[in-house]
Amino acid sequence: MDAITAAIVTAVANHTVKDCYKALKNALKRRFGEQSDLIIVVNALEKKPNSEGYKVVLKEEVENNKANDDPELVKLAENLLAQIKEQSSGQQSINQAISNVKYAATSGTGTASIGSITEQEKSKNN
Repeated sequence: MDAITAAIVTAVANHTVKDCYKALKNALKRRFGEQSDLIIVVNALEKKPNSEGYKVVLKEEVENNKANDDPELVKLAENLLAQIKEQSSGQQSINQAISNVKYAATSGTGTASIGSITEQEKSKNN
């Protein structure tokens, strides 16, 4: 699952990270508009956070809008995931959110790999 979808799906279930989630959602609204399909599905997921259908549609909207190509959005999503991970059950929540979208069960602790994120470093050649 991409960082933006994982962050939103996980944050909806974890109300202790409201500020980071609010920052990401506001950035999405600024970028895509308050009436965009992406924001509409985020709002729907907030009302039904266990809806697998909304999670799938959210992932599609993130991909369709190329939200992962926006460095600001990706940074906000990564910050949100980091805040969630710092909580005692945060890593388990992230793993559960990711596995639910992939229709696979997982539990315990471990690492999560999030695709579609690349980091580029400028060459230091003089």
